[in-house]
Amino acid sequence: MGRRFFVLACATVIEEMVPLMPEGAGYEVLDFGLHVNPEQLRKILQQRIDALKEPYDAVILGYGLCSQAVIGIQARQSPLVIPRVDDCIAIFLGSRDAHREQHSQEPGTYYLTKGWIEVGDTPFTEYERMVQQYGRERADRFIRLMLAHYTRLALINTGQYELEKYREYTRRTAERFGLRYEEIPGSTALIRKMLYGPWTPEEFVVVPPGAMVRYEDFFPSEGAR
Repeated sequence: MGRRFFVLACATVIEEMVPLMPEGAGYEVLDFGLHVNPEQLRKILQQRIDALKEPYDAVILGYGLCSQAVIGIQARQSPLVIPRVDDCIAIFLGSRDAHREQHSQEPGTYYLTKGWIEVGDTPFTEYERMVQQYGRERADRFIRLMLAHYTRLALINTGQYELEKYREYTRRTAERFGLRYEEIPGSTALIRKMLYGPWTPEEFVVVPPGAMVRYEDFFPSEGAR
């Protein structure tokens, strides 16, 4: 009998995980908007972990550090497995190193994926809401502030979906807001490891039952100072 996993992930990450999910694995999707309030995200994640009625071989979190939202979460009956990344951009790119390389080459990048576009929680969709609520002039001021340090709008292609309509949306959005459009290759490598292992210490935080997620689990050298 195979190992039994349960996945807790936000709406954007689960998009990439479902096509690769092991047979029989359970999962729950959490609202993407929870990222706005890391304390609330932490609270909801703990509640959902506590609500699991039986132990699993692992509870896999489809999150990274995410503004430290996962710090303080406690495993109860099952080990927790969390990718050792700052946020989900690294998950879509395949590793923390790939994210850091992109950031060093193009620090002013706003990233989009199929999931982010469909969830609709970006400055670009917020702009449309503000136009309706406050008028175009105020919305224009908002978007200029939001995008002041961005030069590139990048669509991450993990190869799992037909992306033509998302390409078109990203191209139009980039042109409209004065950004350079680019499509960059993503990777499912980290997602596959999340679901199938190996959970190496270099790439994953594995928290045994009864233990708590700590900051130094993500940045051992910093936590030791």
